[in-house]
Amino acid sequence: MPSIFAYQSSEVDWCESNFQHSELVAEFYNTFSNVTFLIFGPLMMFLMHPYAQKRSRYVYVTCFLFMLIGLFSMYFHMTLSFLGQMLDEISILWLLASGYSIWLPRCYFPTFLGESRSRFICLVVTATVVSTFLSFLRPTINAYALNATALHILCIVVQEYKRTRNKELRHVIEVSVVFWAFALASWISDRLLCSFWQRINFSYLHSIWHVLISITFPYGMVTMALVDARYEMPHETLKVRYWPRDTWPVGLPYVEVTDNDKSC
Repeated sequence: MPSIFAYQSSEVDWCESNFQHSELVAEFYNTFSNVTFLIFGPLMMFLMHPYAQKRSRYVYVTCFLFMLIGLFSMYFHMTLSFLGQMLDEISILWLLASGYSIWLPRCYFPTFLGESRSRFICLVVTATVVSTFLSFLRPTINAYALNATALHILCIVVQEYKRTRNKELRHVIEVSVVFWAFALASWISDRLLCSFWQRINFSYLHSIWHVLISITFPYGMVTMALVDARYEMPHETLKVRYWPRDTWPVGLPYVEVTDNDKSC
């Protein structure tokens, strides 16, 4: 039985040819396409700082987990080791758990919890710990399970899209869903249509997934912050801004918090 640290000890292998560009890096493009995680993570932590101070400092944890995903994904694709795979997938699991804990509106809580966020967080943490251990039983299906969880988040976002007339929220949701859909299409195509992409010498769709999903994260984060604000921050107004400039055709979204109450 190979060591969990050993190169290619994971049962998962993506479409990109192994060790084509380096003897030390199994999947070159899949490895270095994770750099975007290490750029957007600290940047979002900085841009969302005023919001985190008002809403929850656990927002920093979410950004930190996002950076960890980038690091662990780089390690996994560099080695294709079992340890790398598990670190990558478990960090994604905990990122999703942190998002649920902070931003899921109380109206979506299970009825037996009432509207207690502390109880809901305990439930999420317990479920995540159990899922972490279960992920070692059938590692090959972990990625599919994680994407299924993302579908639940999508369903909630669609419900909120139908309820709101806020043009900013609707726009951010639309952009988030488009980026996520293209990212998921890249992931599925790389997984299921690998022979086709190899025939035309274009086996880089998983690296495109990395870039697209790392762009989806800031939009998704802002989407959930705006949705959450309707329920949890009624006395504040969240304005969507874009880094580096609002006037640029593309940018990294974040939220600016202003009080609704005006002093005389």
